[in-house]
Amino acid sequence: MTYQILIVDDDRDIREALAALLQAEGYRCANATNGREALDYLLAQPAPALILLDLTMPVMDGFDFRSVQVDVDRLREIPVVVMSSIGRAKSAARDLGAADYLEKPIDVALLFQKVRSICARPPED
Repeated sequence: MTYQILIVDDDRDIREALAALLQAEGYRCANATNGREALDYLLAQPAPALILLDLTMPVMDGFDFRSVQVDVDRLREIPVVVMSSIGRAKSAARDLGAADYLEKPIDVALLFQKVRSICARPPED
């Protein structure tokens, strides 16, 4: 089974680098530049296995995205890994009810560990 991951980050270099790394490991990736774009994608496509979510973005940040995500039945159960360089990714992830967090700059080995942990679980139907 190939798992899809939605990468939500306003930094194109980060989105492209994460997608390249994950695709090399066999994951399919979709990208969004902000929370609004991510919600539009999620409402129009089958649910991904995981969302990698930056917290600080224009238009709709990760905090606002997550508050909407948990209010929408079909999106609520999609696991989220919060990514942030603001030095409070761990507490923000806890406050947002996210599955996990990654501090930027992202440790690639830790990224793979967290993705494999979540994507090894059976996908929600």
